[in-house]
Amino acid sequence: MARVNEHYLKLNAGYLFPEIGRRVRAFAAANPSSKVIRLGIGDVTRPLPPAVLSAFHDAVAELGDEKTFMGYGPEQGYDFLIDTLIEKAYAPLGVHLQRSEVFISDGSKCDTANILDIFALDNKVAIGDPVYPVYNDTNVMIGRSGPADERGYYRGIVYLPCTEANGFFPDVPKEKVDIVYLCSPNNPTGTVATKAQLQGWVDYALANDAVIFFDAAYEAFITEAGYPRSIYEMEGAKRCAVEFRSFSKTAGFTGVRCALTVVPEEVTAKSPAGERVALNKLWNRRQTTKFNGVSYPVQRAAAAVYSDEGWRQTKAIVDYYMQNAKIIREGLAGAGFTVYGGVNAPYIWLKTPGGISSWDLFDRLLVECNVVGTPGSGFGPSGEGFFRLSAFGNRDDVVEAVERIRKTLR
Repeated sequence: MARVNEHYLKLNAGYLFPEIGRRVRAFAAANPSSKVIRLGIGDVTRPLPPAVLSAFHDAVAELGDEKTFMGYGPEQGYDFLIDTLIEKAYAPLGVHLQRSEVFISDGSKCDTANILDIFALDNKVAIGDPVYPVYNDTNVMIGRSGPADERGYYRGIVYLPCTEANGFFPDVPKEKVDIVYLCSPNNPTGTVATKAQLQGWVDYALANDAVIFFDAAYEAFITEAGYPRSIYEMEGAKRCAVEFRSFSKTAGFTGVRCALTVVPEEVTAKSPAGERVALNKLWNRRQTTKFNGVSYPVQRAAAAVYSDEGWRQTKAIVDYYMQNAKIIREGLAGAGFTVYGGVNAPYIWLKTPGGISSWDLFDRLLVECNVVGTPGSGFGPSGEGFFRLSAFGNRDDVVEAVERIRKTLR
């Protein structure tokens, strides 16, 4: 008899975003004339930059010509894209990488899950609370967690509170952990870590022989000077950190799919025999075995993001979303709401008014304002009492949504 992976049965009922979709569909079916504005799931709305689209078209045309046709590419990614990233994305930060340390993939969401393949189950993992749900759920799926308690915490995972008191960035734990997930700029809270905060975590990792998974998917949205865009700006980070980046929100690639993971040659972990093993070698083996690489046209399009013209156009789109974030943040703050984020990230973290629950606010916004957001409790128990709004919308819709909320919930 075939048997299921029992660990999937430990997951809390319904992944956050499908549950949001279910409620929105039910409301729309019952209220077909209502205009629902979606500021919930962080999907982009602006089209691909023209320079990127042109490179995409040109690469597709190459596949139609026998002389320029491309079949299987390198699973790690084409050198032209890797070299572009090393030169344009990292070198300006003072970070120097080798080709062998950069791996092109189809999404940072996938990579933050797939990286678990190369780590033993008895590693103690720490995640923020609230947190991007993928970090939590993928550890449950592979069998690291054990069952959840009544609050939704899994006994095999260490949860690091991210609250108003610590600026929504986790403090290093007193106990020893082996793997820690950090996300900056942060999803869902929209806050960004300082150099001192990240250096503190790097120092902790080095002292405790731990590995940091650093999710920098939103680094392009940092608007204020002085905040680090890469964990590798911290001294010693190349000996203890793996970094994930994405083209999804930066360049509108949510439907195109392209990302990168950096695994420095210096990062190691121990084998059962106590030997030091390079994670780069293991990740390379994992990718060449389980992944066929990102398509050639997509990688050409990704490289075009960093051309002079492509970056100007991409930056204009990022600025558009950040102006949306400013409209949401200032509009709601001016109406008396307590808000965080929205300055260096495209997310606004709203404190629920009157102490109502985050799902109750979700239902009120949907029914009374016809606006969709994301309940904070869906990101972890410490997210209760908060609500995430996304700036990835059409400008007119964003302005209208803010006005609806101001009039209805003030």
